[in-house]
Amino acid sequence: MFKTLGHTILGTISVILYFVNTVFWSTPIFLMSFLKLIPVPAWRRFITYLLDGCATAWISVNNINQRVLGRTRLDVNGLNQLSRNDWYLVVANHQSWVDILVLQRVFNRRIPFLKFFLKQQLIWVPILGLAWWALDFPFMRRYTKSYLAKNPHMKGKDMETTRRACEKFKHKPVSIMNFVEGTRFTPKKHAQQQSPFTHLLKPRAGGVAFVLSAMGDQLHKLIDVTINYPDGVPSYWDFVCGKVKNIEVDIQVEPIKAIMEGGFFSDTYFSDPEQRTRFQAWLNQRWSNKDNLLASMDSTQKAL
Repeated sequence: MFKTLGHTILGTISVILYFVNTVFWSTPIFLMSFLKLIPVPAWRRFITYLLDGCATAWISVNNINQRVLGRTRLDVNGLNQLSRNDWYLVVANHQSWVDILVLQRVFNRRIPFLKFFLKQQLIWVPILGLAWWALDFPFMRRYTKSYLAKNPHMKGKDMETTRRACEKFKHKPVSIMNFVEGTRFTPKKHAQQQSPFTHLLKPRAGGVAFVLSAMGDQLHKLIDVTINYPDGVPSYWDFVCGKVKNIEVDIQVEPIKAIMEGGFFSDTYFSDPEQRTRFQAWLNQRWSNKDNLLASMDSTQKAL
């Protein structure tokens, strides 16, 4: 009973600190987002560095919160391969909202601030849309097949628009994050999909392909992250209460050039069925390797 009460008190304090920290750093981010509306390229680049600095500081304070109150130990393999001066595409398996906190903790100040591709419509979300724009989260415009059937002259325009939006990253390193499975792993989803993997859902190639099509010339390396929770997949509340003792993270880095030159991906992905099949097969193989890695992590824990 006292142990449960202690966890609840720790969790409550931790959540309050997350909230206060978020309000503290989101205030200058929101205010500076208006300054970034001034259409002077050099000024916008200057504000962008300040904004990323605020976002990085926000994560740094969150990480202190985790270390002091959560006391979760991260066992990370592969950190020596990382640099803050490279352009990355980051992919990972997805089991819990805790994954995002883990990724932020592992990569903060080691690679450029993690960003996600967002749908164009999300730019109109009150407050957040402006903050995402200010932090240079890439907004993608996608047209449906029915829209293109009625407007064939718009074919390829969505990718063109996204590429232009990503041109800002030519001068400043960036890390683009993608959860390839598209949703969090649960036994129910695993059964519904009839996934061929034991610990993973089926990977979806479309999101990664869109990023590579829009930014393939700018990205330098692929970071493939495998996250394992030895004591079971935790909830956010479990994590902030300090109930998660250990998390294992494996990082593998590969040049994007190897994917392109190996014939696994090309700009014809969206128009060539054979190219789509080849890229999906490449991704399935990566996921098979990841599944085997997760199985070996489980076996090691059981042996201990």
